Amino acid sequence: MDDPLRLDDYAPFVGEATVEEIRLLARQVAGARIQHLNSTRVGGGVAELLGRLVPLMNDVGLEAEWTVIEAPEAFFAVTKRFHNALHGAPVALEPEMLSLYRQVMAENAAKLRPDADFIVIHDPQPLGLVEWRHQTAARWIWRCHIDIAAADLRVWGFLKPLIDRFDAMIVHIPQFLRRDVFVPQYIVPPFIDPLSAKNRELPAATVQQVLKDYQIPDDQPFILQVSRFDRLKDPLGALRAYEMVKRSIDVGFVMAGNFATDDPEGREVFEEVSQKARLLADTKLIVNADDTAINALQRAAAVVIQKSLREGFGLAVTEAMWKGKPVVGGDTGGIAYQILDGVTGFLVKTVEGAAYRLRQLLSNPLLAERIGQEAHLWVQSTFLVPHYLRNWLCVLLACRHPESGLTALAT
Repeated sequence: MDDPLRLDDYAPFVGEATVEEIRLLARQVAGARIQHLNSTRVGGGVAELLGRLVPLMNDVGLEAEWTVIEAPEAFFAVTKRFHNALHGAPVALEPEMLSLYRQVMAENAAKLRPDADFIVIHDPQPLGLVEWRHQTAARWIWRCHIDIAAADLRVWGFLKPLIDRFDAMIVHIPQFLRRDVFVPQYIVPPFIDPLSAKNRELPAATVQQVLKDYQIPDDQPFILQVSRFDRLKDPLGALRAYEMVKRSIDVGFVMAGNFATDDPEGREVFEEVSQKARLLADTKLIVNADDTAINALQRAAAVVIQKSLREGFGLAVTEAMWKGKPVVGGDTGGIAYQILDGVTGFLVKTVEGAAYRLRQLLSNPLLAERIGQEAHLWVQSTFLVPHYLRNWLCVLLACRHPESGLTALAT
């Protein structure tokens, strides 16, 4: 993360009027003490979001901090089941798993800031801390970063009573709202930071050096997927689509993946992907590349694919669109919210559909360029960090003044 982060630095991207609007909102909650809690400081979109949001909240006059819970690996095996179940997978929960979850929550309760005005819990891992809300006078907000629209009823039945103890709940898109929860719900899509190492403009020489470092030919177009090693990202499906495209177009495939400390399945998925990639020509598997390298790979790619089966939002899609790249994405969750099919990218449901759209874009550079330009403009108007900060300030105001009846806030 690049320091310091200042709201004024984003005026060239969103305009002075938006910056002034944010400062006006911030004055209404100036000095508010906000504690964000999640389960990891590295890996995945939540850590990236908090790494930018917390400093900017402080820049506009709030007192924000970021706390990470501590837990053994067995706890994350349980919460990974929660994660998959909330995405709709049928998952069995044993009583000892729930006991472990409650035990870890009890061990982390001391991390709660007693003088906080707002406590924000991110995703299901620290959700159970709400059992200790009596230790604070804070308003509690659950920030859900995943698709819970079709959650498995067994896990949902365990988590919902906890969610109902919050003062508010935030989801990414309208499709994730739940009719069966008893707290106000708000819609706040995530963001990317155009000034971060992953998204800032790069000299052509830097892009070329990254390709050289990873031994990626600069005279052959390549398809790129960037994601954690997670079955819900369908990396094997992306490789199968590439295999189909490769039969008729001379193209390479690069998959840049990483591991999150709260996802114990990542290594297993990585091995499956490695085995498949070794059978295909012109493939490159990159692990834990730094942000500048990811930036360069996205800028160098001919087409980006994110063939997720379920997706909370998909910041890798936003990043590629910001760089003017056409994206072929799974027709699910936040990807479907970002990609206006045929305008800012293409949505697909099958491996065959992905292969068809990849061939279409690779064989029609003018179409790829037009879609990339539209994608960039869509991100610039909707999914940059000032937009996210503005919406967060509105949620804080709504929680502080519930009598206003403001719910379902959207950009």
